[in-house]
Amino acid sequence: MDDFQLVNAGAELIAVRKDLRVPMRDGVELAADAYQGTDDKPRPALVALSPYGKELQALALTTPPQRRPSPMWDGCIEAGDIARIVKEDYVHVIGDLRGSGASGGEHIGNYNAGGVSLGQDAYDFIEWVAAQPWCDGNVGMVGISYFGSMQVLAAAERPPHLKAIFVSGGHYDFYETTYHGGVMWFMPRAAREGRGGDSGWAFTDNVKSRMIEKYAPEELKKLVAERLQDPDVAAWPNLVHVLHYPKNHEAWFDIVMNELDGDWYEERNPITLAPNIDIPVYLQLDQGRGWTLDGTIELYNELKGPKKLDIGPYPPMQSRPFIEEHDKMFRWYDYWIKGIENGVMDEPPVSVFVEGSREVVTADQWPPKEVEYKSLYLRPRGKLSAESEPMAAEYAAPDGFYQAPLTVTDKVEILSWTTDTFETDTEMIGTGAAHLFAEIDQPDTNFIMRLWDYAPSGKRQLITSGYLKASHRELDERTTEGNPYHPHTRSVPVEPGKIEEYVLRLYPFANTFRPGHRLVVELSNDEPLADEHNALLPPDAFHLPVGRPVTHKIYRDAVHHSRLVLPFTTRQGH
Repeated sequence: MDDFQLVNAGAELIAVRKDLRVPMRDGVELAADAYQGTDDKPRPALVALSPYGKELQALALTTPPQRRPSPMWDGCIEAGDIARIVKEDYVHVIGDLRGSGASGGEHIGNYNAGGVSLGQDAYDFIEWVAAQPWCDGNVGMVGISYFGSMQVLAAAERPPHLKAIFVSGGHYDFYETTYHGGVMWFMPRAAREGRGGDSGWAFTDNVKSRMIEKYAPEELKKLVAERLQDPDVAAWPNLVHVLHYPKNHEAWFDIVMNELDGDWYEERNPITLAPNIDIPVYLQLDQGRGWTLDGTIELYNELKGPKKLDIGPYPPMQSRPFIEEHDKMFRWYDYWIKGIENGVMDEPPVSVFVEGSREVVTADQWPPKEVEYKSLYLRPRGKLSAESEPMAAEYAAPDGFYQAPLTVTDKVEILSWTTDTFETDTEMIGTGAAHLFAEIDQPDTNFIMRLWDYAPSGKRQLITSGYLKASHRELDERTTEGNPYHPHTRSVPVEPGKIEEYVLRLYPFANTFRPGHRLVVELSNDEPLADEHNALLPPDAFHLPVGRPVTHKIYRDAVHHSRLVLPFTTRQGH
């Protein structure tokens, strides 16, 4: 073992093979580092792949884990606890995807780098690792977020030596990663540009825009001019800059230019590829992540092989460097990779932590209990009630708010409605819906809804949220009671002054409202940059504000039954 260097990890020494060159089938070489114990024996390997840079991941050996809102929290240090992985007798192999870090090749677009599926590159990478003398031929994968999504893309390619995967905090449907309910989310900007405290992608000079590749310059110029007609985009300096200088922000430019769902996002969507996966898959995610939890459940339902779904407690963000969930991961891999009979497959496949009661419910499916959808109606004077409003609109006049754009004010106007205090434990697990009958005086706005559990002390915790751009209000054929879906394939401007029904999807959640607690629902078209929940998220994890002044009227009367449709549980789990 003469091609390595030794590094200290506390009291232990770790052998590191730096700057390995891993050949892809098209001749491009990816860069990788491999960490293992100092004795020269073959071990199973856990592979981590992303564009965030393998040198950044090495901070796991020297930087104590940071939780948000620590300013040292960096969302891109996600490859796992190197020292722990080595201690458990695995080789930790961290690689840079093509067009990033020390790797060759071009990076174009999202999961299709340089015209090559990232899953294909992962296949070649895994098979190369399995053939090395320091690997015993058994490979798993490790890492959250982008690293987690790469696990799914790799598994869909079916590399023979990939025995199982453990995905924590992955993101899947790329449209829902970048537009929540059609509303642009800024976190992908942080990951790609390195803004707001995140290091971002370790781009090389070989990053290209898919839009620039696809369209002739004059045609693209017209498309940019059309995008700038959106007053929300035109009012945001960073977006104006990106659209005028796309070669400085190629990946973010492509996202901004594709505000509708379609082929660009569906290309190699991990959820679409999931039926190809037949190896064991463990999916884990903590609550409060909204769209990510939605995608995790959707992926779980599509998987064909042995699988687990583990929904953990709030808060939503893990430490950076990422160190959580390793106990569960090693139990999974010890069984599927090392062949240790530890009983992990004797337990129910679905495990859900229920906030409020702080109980863990297990079952054979999601949701883990039978659900009865019940409505809670918006009522005058900020009330939320199981009974609908009996009075007509002329007597139960609509609630309303005027939101000026950020160019005028920093104040976010918020309407709220609240239940009476709960007298008994009241459990809800599943998705939900918010039906809003609203009139606006502009062709578009955002509807942002957040549900909170308020304790008698006044302390509150976010339960779930929902987002909808008004022009994306169309529903598709998958919609059922309490479970709405929007295609997001076209934008239909709103007729100002017309009352429309808007149905927001409320992301999956699990909560028991304890006696004395209240459910409070808040509605706005923007969101506070810092509150009890947002302070726990990455610095750029807010949504593109509405760039024009909008007056909103929310009708909740005998004709317009504005309401929440929520998943009340009826059957006990295990």
